[in-house]
Amino acid sequence: MTDSAERIPTVMGALRSPRMLKTEVLAGLVVALALIPEAIAFSIIAGVDPRVGLFASFTMAVSIAFLGGRPAMISAATGAIALVIAPVAKQYGLDYFIATVILAGVLQVIFGVLGVAELMRFIPRSVMVGFVDALAILIFTSQFPALIGVPWLVYPLVAVGLLIMFLLPRITSLVPAPLVAIVLLTVAVVVFTLNVPDVGDEGELPSSLPALLIPDVPLNLETLSIIAPYALAMAIVGLLESLLTAKLVDDVTDSHSNKTRESWGQGAANVITGFFGGMGGCAMVGQTMINVETSGARTRISTFLAGVFLLILVVGLGDVVALIPMAALAAVMIMVAIGTMDWHSISPKTLRRMPKSETAVMLATVVVTVATHNLAYGVLVGVSTAMVLFARRVAHLTEVVDVAHPDEDTRVYAVRGELFFASSNDLVHRFDYTGDPKNVVIDLSGAHIWDASTVATLDAITTKYEAKGKHAEIVGLDASSAQRHVRLTGRLSGGH
Repeated sequence: MTDSAERIPTVMGALRSPRMLKTEVLAGLVVALALIPEAIAFSIIAGVDPRVGLFASFTMAVSIAFLGGRPAMISAATGAIALVIAPVAKQYGLDYFIATVILAGVLQVIFGVLGVAELMRFIPRSVMVGFVDALAILIFTSQFPALIGVPWLVYPLVAVGLLIMFLLPRITSLVPAPLVAIVLLTVAVVVFTLNVPDVGDEGELPSSLPALLIPDVPLNLETLSIIAPYALAMAIVGLLESLLTAKLVDDVTDSHSNKTRESWGQGAANVITGFFGGMGGCAMVGQTMINVETSGARTRISTFLAGVFLLILVVGLGDVVALIPMAALAAVMIMVAIGTMDWHSISPKTLRRMPKSETAVMLATVVVTVATHNLAYGVLVGVSTAMVLFARRVAHLTEVVDVAHPDEDTRVYAVRGELFFASSNDLVHRFDYTGDPKNVVIDLSGAHIWDASTVATLDAITTKYEAKGKHAEIVGLDASSAQRHVRLTGRLSGGH
């Protein structure tokens, strides 16, 4: 085992260290408090009872603590998932909604086993930076409902909360600053009987434990045709957000996680959540950043306790939790947004140094994510933009050079670069079919054939020479290119 791996905190290590254990416990409590209003809000978005979102956050957090591949990452009910499957609840009812969650979980398990997590390597850094910046903007803008059209007392409360979280870490790190801010602001509101919105205003908190629920839907193809499209969308969005969040936590903690385990773990957690009447979910970047970056948690203990504390708070201490002012939670999330933003990425010095294509990819990711409020859409557009710009850049690196004239009847061209659909389509126009002598040699020793489009282009070039009564010979192919050329040449319709 490497030294870096030995330094990664473990559950047993935290249990043996009172200091680490205290950090994990307090981090779990802070996250649980932050989860409550979010879970209620996401339930409203999905068109279901607040209990559905709260129970989902409990079962997701507890399940993923055991099944997930990224320690300290928080999974719970999320806005992206709520948006994807909301139409099911509105059109078909709760039972079909729960069945959709269970099927999505099954699909995620299948995707995990098939190794979908390996596709993460195709997400470029500029997309990750855009993902992080867009996330910070969404976390900040999601607090607007708690800041607009509210009593004026909310604003000084938020300011005091931010001040506490900014100054307290400079004095002591014994207690998480967000927890101190929440407790002090709640006490102030209760003692001085301030009339400001609180958690109780967001919706009714459950008074009983979650129970096993089997969705009452017909097990036939009609049901499958209704829920399958939404389940597939939920599975993809959930995995994408979870894997990106896991990668973000890897960077923050300077450690590695098991993305394949995280993939099927998310699926199993969603299946469990569905059978307990929850709305499903995925990794929550904001709460994960509270847990990892703000509170300093590093193990599965904090994730597990976040779920346990959530259940205790909403079921056993619901009357107390209902008194927490929304201003305190808004202040916590604003601080998270400030900490999440990659300020270096948008500094004028960085923007001047970065290639324009990289900046374009980052901006595309941010704009689409913020416009749609869906991180998955933003990442897909960012990756697609990066692919197009990369293909365009590589396409211009291909060149055709007239290198030799062995005799008056022969000309040798050298083709250099990577030949694929973007670069080879213009290749056919780079030769002098009329002016060239009877014999033309096309040397590809400095090139590589990657696809059928290139083979079709080479067929078109030789055909054009034949139409002029000339002979073109292709030489210098490496083993892989030669194999591809032999297999496809003359078999592609129309020769182009």
